[in-house]
Amino acid sequence: MKVIALWAAPRSRSTAFFRSMVQHGELAVLHEPFCNLADFGETDVDGRTVHGERELLDSMRELAGRRTVFFKDTTDHQYPEVLADRTFLAEARHTFLIRRPEEIAASYYALQPDMTVSDIGLEGMYELYQAVLAAGGHAPVVIDSDDLVERPAATMAAYCTAVGIPFRPEALSWDAARREEWQRTDRWHVAVSNSTGFSRNRATYQHTVDNNASLAEFSAHHRPFYEALRDLRLTVEEPTTVTS
Repeated sequence: MKVIALWAAPRSRSTAFFRSMVQHGELAVLHEPFCNLADFGETDVDGRTVHGERELLDSMRELAGRRTVFFKDTTDHQYPEVLADRTFLAEARHTFLIRRPEEIAASYYALQPDMTVSDIGLEGMYELYQAVLAAGGHAPVVIDSDDLVERPAATMAAYCTAVGIPFRPEALSWDAARREEWQRTDRWHVAVSNSTGFSRNRATYQHTVDNNASLAEFSAHHRPFYEALRDLRLTVEEPTTVTS
């Protein structure tokens, strides 16, 4: 079974990461299949509609028998069947995309003001990271989204090496367009729909941890989990230029 999972904090540039994996060309790609189950009660796997986490896991295993599967999902939800499936935790290649909690809080609140503390997603991500370790799985790969936008080529090259797929520089850019995979959640993906590659979002927000007590509380709650994961992040270095 060759399944590569990208577990991402919300608003961590994960859809741009997904877009790059689409551009890679050799992967069967799934966009937030577990989140779709939580929010809509169904998701699609290679043209097949599934309605539960166990069915989704089985469908991904079947697809992975034919192609390498890459999926990205967010950790603002909990996925009980994933945490209970020690075989999946051990056999899939689990990777994690983090972002500073204060940035997540402001970006998330702008789209969903009734958010709760768990929506930051970093605590749930840390729980999942620990579950992978407990199941005896591959050493998880942690990517910092700051690295992704500041050093996209070096970061994606290091990521591809870590998960055992070829790095394709041409996958660092794409045509600006909406994707069918995120049609139901399009309002969350406006920036990446208009993008042609990785870039730092310069958006400013009216409500931030500096002027909103709830956002400050949410961010502070998740800060220890962010710091713990950041200490484990993949080292990304720009290639050395050799001159004669």
